[in-house]
Amino acid sequence: MEKRVLVVAPTEGFIIKGLERKLEGIGLETSYSRPNESDLILKAGNPDLIVIFTYDNMEADSDALIFIKTMCDTQGKKVISIGSTEEYVTLESYIPSHHILSRFDRPLDMDALLNVVEDYMTDEFHHDKRKNILIVDDNVTYMSMIMDWLKDYYRVSPSNSGVHALTWLATNHADLILLDYEMPITSGPQILEMIRSEASLANIPVMFLTGKSDKDSILKVLELKPVGYLLKTITKKELLDDLSRFFMSHP
Repeated sequence: MEKRVLVVAPTEGFIIKGLERKLEGIGLETSYSRPNESDLILKAGNPDLIVIFTYDNMEADSDALIFIKTMCDTQGKKVISIGSTEEYVTLESYIPSHHILSRFDRPLDMDALLNVVEDYMTDEFHHDKRKNILIVDDNVTYMSMIMDWLKDYYRVSPSNSGVHALTWLATNHADLILLDYEMPITSGPQILEMIRSEASLANIPVMFLTGKSDKDSILKVLELKPVGYLLKTITKKELLDDLSRFFMSHP
């Protein structure tokens, strides 16, 4: 599948079109969006990288910046920023620095930017070879911690509800689902039942995450026949070891 770059800027002027041609020249697909939420909803799709040309008074388009931040938080997207230092400070107040792959001043050094993009896309190609784990948990803080533990070893995707998880699975592949057992509205067992009712999803292995370690609770978890269960008190090393053993037995 061709890699795609989303370019966000107030207008699609000469420099923007020139960048798009350069990116297409190295085999990437590009799309352009103005910095407003409605345009992003129509055109963002699922880019591999987002390039933002910053500008004065970016706060007026805070809805767009929040939308992009959400993409970064939930889909692991990275951003390249092009603009002044003052504009970058504004951008960083909406999109944290850990989502920023690189930043460039104006006038833009096109060759340097293309080198960064090519290196990133190459890393992403190798990253795509990793096993993909979907984490489903309504506790965003806990989910973020687990993602941070796993991100250097696996492709990790987050979901904070059963509905979001099923929507994600409709267009994405998971090699393993880590599923919170106790969630409000739709519980882990209910989500597992929905997953197994879909023929295209039924064979995806599921491990439960649970905060309860008493015998009765564990027996209830095991009755649902997951491929395993993990206590939420697990350490990073224990989690990595458990996942490594699982994938060695399920290549």
